Amino acid sequence: MEEESITFNKFYSVCKSYICDDELSMITKAYEYADKIHSGEKRNTGEDYISHPLNVAYILTKIHSDYETLCAALLHDVTRTDNISYKELEENFGTNIATLVKEVTRINNLSLSADSEYQINYYKKILVGLCEDVRVIIIKLADRLHNMKTLYAIPEEKQKEKARETLEILAPIAHRLGIHYLKSELEDISLRYYKPDVYYDIVTRLNNTKKERDSAILEMKESISNLLDEHNIKHEIKGRSKSIYSIYNKMQNGKKFEEIYDILALRVYVNTESECYLTLGLIHSKYKPLSKRFKDYIAMPKENMYQSLHTTIFGIGGELYEVQIRTYDMDKVAEYGIASHWAYKEKIDEKEAIKNVMEQKLQMFRNIIENNKSEAETDEDFVNNVKKEALDKDIYVYTPKGDVIELPLGSTPIDFAYKVHTNIGDKMVGAMVNDSIVPLDYKLKDGDIVKINVNKNSKGPSKEWINIVYTSQARNRIKSFYTKIDKTENIKRGQELIEKELRKLKIPFQDFNDHINEILEEFSEETIDDLYLSVGNGKYNPLSVINTINKETKTKEELIINKINNMNILPNVKNDIIVGGMDEIKVTLANCCKPVNGDDVIGYITRGNGIVVHRCNCHNIMDVEDRIIPIEWNTNTTNKYSTAIIIKMTKKDNVLVNIISKASTQNVTVQSINLINNSDYQTYNLLVIVDNVTKLNNFLKDLYQMPEIIEVERLIQ
Repeated sequence: MEEESITFNKFYSVCKSYICDDELSMITKAYEYADKIHSGEKRNTGEDYISHPLNVAYILTKIHSDYETLCAALLHDVTRTDNISYKELEENFGTNIATLVKEVTRINNLSLSADSEYQINYYKKILVGLCEDVRVIIIKLADRLHNMKTLYAIPEEKQKEKARETLEILAPIAHRLGIHYLKSELEDISLRYYKPDVYYDIVTRLNNTKKERDSAILEMKESISNLLDEHNIKHEIKGRSKSIYSIYNKMQNGKKFEEIYDILALRVYVNTESECYLTLGLIHSKYKPLSKRFKDYIAMPKENMYQSLHTTIFGIGGELYEVQIRTYDMDKVAEYGIASHWAYKEKIDEKEAIKNVMEQKLQMFRNIIENNKSEAETDEDFVNNVKKEALDKDIYVYTPKGDVIELPLGSTPIDFAYKVHTNIGDKMVGAMVNDSIVPLDYKLKDGDIVKINVNKNSKGPSKEWINIVYTSQARNRIKSFYTKIDKTENIKRGQELIEKELRKLKIPFQDFNDHINEILEEFSEETIDDLYLSVGNGKYNPLSVINTINKETKTKEELIINKINNMNILPNVKNDIIVGGMDEIKVTLANCCKPVNGDDVIGYITRGNGIVVHRCNCHNIMDVEDRIIPIEWNTNTTNKYSTAIIIKMTKKDNVLVNIISKASTQNVTVQSINLINNSDYQTYNLLVIVDNVTKLNNFLKDLYQMPEIIEVERLIQ
């Protein structure tokens, strides 16, 4: 698939059709600058390197990108040399263009592979780019499209890797932005390199039926055109070829090639919205429509602003034809996305409004990356959320007033409530779908009318909803609600602990207030509430805070050691860990090695946060000599413990089911399973809850008996 030969003159003539003279001079300046920087450089194809940025910019003219985007496309690779700085670009081309180049460079500097870890980084960088400026990702899409057109110049293994990345990440994002022109080309070229046998099989089948299809399409075009002429509707009709990747997708879903109805397809263009509906009525009056195949995307546009009428009819000879009816303006948005309108400089307000719409469409991506920063979410969860919410199929449901709400397939009424407004979700007490009461875990369907019942006196969402909701937005709103409640309670608890300790030491509360500024400075807290919060959640011991007033010369660690050495009372049977017979010592199990009852353990005295219990073989504690004290397990405790194990296994069906079954037999609870490697074999990280190390070891022995298991070990991070 050879790239189109583009010269600067050809590119410039297209720019002239919609860009003003002042902006054209900047485009010329950017080209000449890039041409000078890339002088002498060659691509793998053997061509001058400048051909690549020139082709990328030319691709962007097809969606009428603005002059800043075109300049950034021409310049996007100049910073590959150490001699060109962001400051120099800013001086020559202004802040906006320089920033676009910097963001595109940041994305292009990634080293990608098929492993999930790299995919995660790739997603994150893509999303960070989106958060800065939508145009960054549009340049990236055009950059990848031109690279895909010259993919023949790199080794086959790299071809497949790039093709897979494009199919899984970039093409779906192009779809999300509504840029059909980029999406379709990216998908078809990627399929050619990723699965060449499948690609050429479909091409051969299409070629074998091309003559018959062309003849049938021509006959239907004439018939519909005559029908519209009779009713004085000005129009244009084109035969629409279905993309090879779309055919592949339908075949993947169980369709036979012969059963794909919309290979025979027509697209009708008219001038006005009312003519769209009139045309539809005329076509249906002559040709019987196929039931359940009609879609009105004009009355209910997709979130990417796509508008069109879709119908499938029994045409001449009984063949099925898909017919799309739209205005010319609708077609511009459908093919090239909202970005195609950015070029109209004279309509500044409209341009900014459209850009805001695009930004709103990308809010989901921003939400996902923000949630990943703020919540304890695993890397695998992050990738799953992106694929599930940003790249999977959407459904469109209605509010009782007729407003359209877009949600990912699998969403519940709770997800709907939080998409409408946080307060609606927090006060929700029930839901009705299509005038019928439904359970809160009901899976919403396309076209459902959803009414949320609220109670102003509701105390808030149930924590159980976290396990019901589908979207990360709803899940994190619920978590945020309880985080705020926990914060208030911890502030109150911290204040009570400090006041209790002050009374015990017979220190007036006024003395504490008089020294509050030096206490806050000592503990790096901004306000007294922040200090109370840190004490309430166990970050600081109240005694260590009050010692700041007393100017206690001994450290907290020394106080603990002295207390341990001087005390000889009965063990505190309330705690899991016994520390030299001490009572009321804060003890935490280390998260790195996750010890369980019965493990050989040792204690490490932290600064202001009690004792952390590590397994003796934990590499994080092996070389530490100071602040280490002997500890032992309380044999009377009935608590359960969480620990992590790594399982390496061969790829077979139902292995995870068997593992969970064995866990149940051994009275071990599997709390979570995360895939961390999926190459020739699969590696999983299991978080399990057990009574003691004996039961854990029995479970591990059971796993070793399974023929699919290659290796099992406990994880120390």
